[in-house]
Amino acid sequence: MTRLLTFSFRLLVTLAMVAVAIVVGLALWDYYMNAPWTRDGRVRADVVAVAPDVSGLVTEVRVGDNQLVKRGDVLFRIDPERFTLALRQADAIVEGKKASADQAAADYGRYSKLSDAAVSQQKLEAARATDLEAKAAYDQALADRDLAKLNLERSAVKASVNGRITNMELRPGAYVTTGKGVMALIDNDTLRVEGYFEETKLPRIHIGDKASIRLMGDDAVLTGRVESFAGGIEDRERTAGSNLLANVNPTFSWVRLAQRVPVRITLDAVPETLRLVSGRTATVAIEQGGEKVWPSIFGSWRKYLPPNTTSPRVDHQIPDAYVRT
Repeated sequence: MTRLLTFSFRLLVTLAMVAVAIVVGLALWDYYMNAPWTRDGRVRADVVAVAPDVSGLVTEVRVGDNQLVKRGDVLFRIDPERFTLALRQADAIVEGKKASADQAAADYGRYSKLSDAAVSQQKLEAARATDLEAKAAYDQALADRDLAKLNLERSAVKASVNGRITNMELRPGAYVTTGKGVMALIDNDTLRVEGYFEETKLPRIHIGDKASIRLMGDDAVLTGRVESFAGGIEDRERTAGSNLLANVNPTFSWVRLAQRVPVRITLDAVPETLRLVSGRTATVAIEQGGEKVWPSIFGSWRKYLPPNTTSPRVDHQIPDAYVRT
């Protein structure tokens, strides 16, 4: 009797261990293969290439590398002397063109009041043409003056966004040219996280879903929401031929790896102590119906229980509160 009880106990323990192993194995498989999480995430931000709109010598640099700036702050100045002289010259030309236009208008007005016997039709038409040409020349002079004034204003290069200066090596005395970037400005208002999810996990991700983000090297967990999915990724198996026809790789690998699709996540509040640097590595987990994915390897155990039909999930578009304008 005792031996039978011992055998039964051992059998039950063995069966229980096998059952637990199966459940754990299935949970692990589902967690690593299907659960919407990825360690391939990056902190991203829009980068503005700061470039002058006019060419010239740099006389003053007001910012340093990695410095925070606000929109409208002066970053550096280009020697304004040439632009000041150009504006004075444009002012003088405007005065001359204005005098010519006034004289032409007066002549045309005087001729138009005379009788046909006193002035010929040809002279009247010539006076009218001179008047129109003088007015056009005056308008052109005004436009040239506005351009000279704009060039003078653009000699002070300002920040176009709120952000941080990086990779700056500009020094006074350097010559800068129009349109050539001299420093990078990271737009802090566009900081976000992009998770590169395998395509097999996309069916479990929906716009508006909550997301948990953990940066490599930090214990703090950030929160956010799924904003959008990438509209396309590069097809490495297809290139354009010389005649613009598709050139498809004839080889086919038996091992087909899932493509990774960028998913953009808008961040909620970010702690001031956290250094949110563009390019940092992040682990991103999408919460499933309010359940966090990564705190436990058993995050998907409910899948193997009878489904709960009391509150079915309805996919929806992103709420207006999360639409970025």
